[in-house]
Amino acid sequence: MKKDLPENLVQDVGMAVVLESDSPQGRSWNVYLINLKDTSLDTVLISSKGYGIKDGVDVKTSILRHSMGNIPAKTTARVEAIDEQVFGLTNEYLLSFYIGGQVFDKKYIFVPESIVESNMVRIPLLNKPGILIL
Repeated sequence: MKKDLPENLVQDVGMAVVLESDSPQGRSWNVYLINLKDTSLDTVLISSKGYGIKDGVDVKTSILRHSMGNIPAKTTARVEAIDEQVFGLTNEYLLSFYIGGQVFDKKYIFVPESIVESNMVRIPLLNKPGILIL
């Protein structure tokens, strides 16, 4: 049971929604896992989903599951593309990984309308604009 697991705090690992390109045809966005640790993350699993109310109707996106393998220290990994149409929803990412045989997990939540230009920062390791949650 979850209460029997040690409470391993996740630090120096983040999720970022990154603006890849901005052209007259539209903007291209991707979600990245950012590993700022000095050690690799092993057996990385990420599930993502979106939910909320759009135009007065409850909306849920499909749950996507990603097996990312091992993520080396001080690197990033592209998780998925994300469409601007879901920025008005809550976008949730559940990350699980191992370090030294111990399991770590953390939930990253991009609240509705948080993926906006005024919240953008320069994403470490990628050197691109985006929204980062550590």
